[in-house]
Amino acid sequence: MSDTLTRIEFRPLVIPESVEADDAADFREMVRVRNVVYREISGHDDGSVPADELLPNLKPDEYRVLLAWIVVDDGRVVGRAMVELPSETDSKLAFWRVELLREVWGRGIGSAAYALIEKTAREHGRTILQAWAEHPAGPGPRIVSPTGFGDIPEDHAARFFEHRGFSLEQVERNSVFDLAGTFETVERLHAEAVAAAEGFRVVQWFAPTPPEFVEGYAWMKSRMITDAPAANLEFDEEVWDAARLAQHDAKYTDVGRLMQVTAAQHVETGELVAFNELVIGKDRTEATYQEDTLVLKEHRGHKLGTLVKCAGLLSWRAIAPLSPRVITYNAEENRPMLDINEAIGFVPIAYEGAWKKVLDD
Repeated sequence: MSDTLTRIEFRPLVIPESVEADDAADFREMVRVRNVVYREISGHDDGSVPADELLPNLKPDEYRVLLAWIVVDDGRVVGRAMVELPSETDSKLAFWRVELLREVWGRGIGSAAYALIEKTAREHGRTILQAWAEHPAGPGPRIVSPTGFGDIPEDHAARFFEHRGFSLEQVERNSVFDLAGTFETVERLHAEAVAAAEGFRVVQWFAPTPPEFVEGYAWMKSRMITDAPAANLEFDEEVWDAARLAQHDAKYTDVGRLMQVTAAQHVETGELVAFNELVIGKDRTEATYQEDTLVLKEHRGHKLGTLVKCAGLLSWRAIAPLSPRVITYNAEENRPMLDINEAIGFVPIAYEGAWKKVLDD
């Protein structure tokens, strides 16, 4: 170990019951550093999350094992390392991240953190490692997605992945919609979608999910894995039921976050066939996130994607009138959804690379 690394400690992160608990100091500092790292990468604070709002996403549950460490440099927290192990039967997957303050780059800390990630994955029988990273625009050579859609600069993060045997599998577009601008286009597209979606109606609710929508919403959430473009990335098929959906909803409602679900319902059968989620933190003046959006494969071709996105945005103006923008992510090859977003007025602001490595047995 180099002299630099002798001062480095990978301290297991305690996930406290609350951010005010006696053992929550490391967690609070981890969140502070995480937010600084995201600001350094993106140049803005839209990715920042208060400690109490992040905590539910890191608490243990029956659907995954989460192992995390804070990176401590001579007594000071400078980053974090995390690996998530899905609990689906026979899963071979591990999702991971290593995030460090820019000031400590180039000292071998990231390499040591990744070595810990890979060692942990192997110990748990995981052979497929996948991770996502934002790649800010920059000059120089570019790496083209094997899907044929999108590319990223061969930057610091890309070289980190490539030098450890990872391959770029997919590029995701980060887009933003200006909530302070005109809604004329949204209104027009919404009217066109309503006319095209004969036999369907819009239903909306806020988390927690009302009992009458639990079964249909849970089924659609399970189809996010099978129906959304995934390139050569690998995901375990997930089973969603009332209990899993209740836990999902509680991660928002328990900390004052607001989630609106806008769904399309087939009138004749009552089946939910498309949905869109809009989420904002307890500070209603911050950016809104458009999270999952899906139209079930068997119901595509009726402008249902446009319908749920536009209906959600139109209602959102009254719900969060001070939120400045909506942020969303889509695979670059997901042209149907990107067509909808572009027509509505979303514009690209950043790109993420999805990276994969298959470990030797």
